[in-house]
Amino acid sequence: MFAAAAVCPHPPLLVPALAAGAGGEIEPVRAAARESLRRVLAADPDLMVCVGDAPAARTWGTGAAGSLAAYGVDVCVGGPDPMESEALPLALTVGAWLLDESGYVGERRYVGVPDSFDPARCADLGASLAARAGRVGFLVMGDGSARRDERAPGAVDPRAPGWDARVVASLGSGDLDGLRGLQPDLARELLAAGRAAWQVLAGAADSVVGRRLEASVLADEAPYGVGYFVASWRLDGLG
Repeated sequence: MFAAAAVCPHPPLLVPALAAGAGGEIEPVRAAARESLRRVLAADPDLMVCVGDAPAARTWGTGAAGSLAAYGVDVCVGGPDPMESEALPLALTVGAWLLDESGYVGERRYVGVPDSFDPARCADLGASLAARAGRVGFLVMGDGSARRDERAPGAVDPRAPGWDARVVASLGSGDLDGLRGLQPDLARELLAAGRAAWQVLAGAADSVVGRRLEASVLADEAPYGVGYFVASWRLDGLG
């Protein structure tokens, strides 16, 4: 059953060892991410599921590992489990770092969701993940548009701020229809890497009937022209 979720972005700079010289721009996002995950763990999950963008659909177990060496510092997180031969992709590697830093030592699943998954397939995946344990906590990794301003990796797109604002409003109110309504084609045009993961979250939360969802946004920042959002979701009365 879905119990709680932390929604976090996945820039490598979230990891302090990679943020040397970056100033304090990322610190509010990092602090909010820690708090959102603390709230999930307060719900005492039986299983933590980390969901994020990946080249192909795949699930990794508790012992999976990832590395941020490609970003300049040899930071390794998770595992290692010799049975997990494929390293975690970036979004899940940053998620593994957050779980490691939180001190969580329970069972984990890392779930890669490719951009090719449409909203219905994402929702079905979320519902199936929520059914994997009595209390399932989610760590949902995803960035907003990377076309917000001149600092962004992509060319500025005037639609980006409004699109990101819609995502933030949906995350802050627990609006499942708002997340399900995000169109894959527009998300691709805006270079938003979180669309599929957020729609998996909507499917997971929608699997709970008759319980009120507490939702709040802890951070809404764009320090490098990319939308970084942190949100906390949990069922009323848990944690």
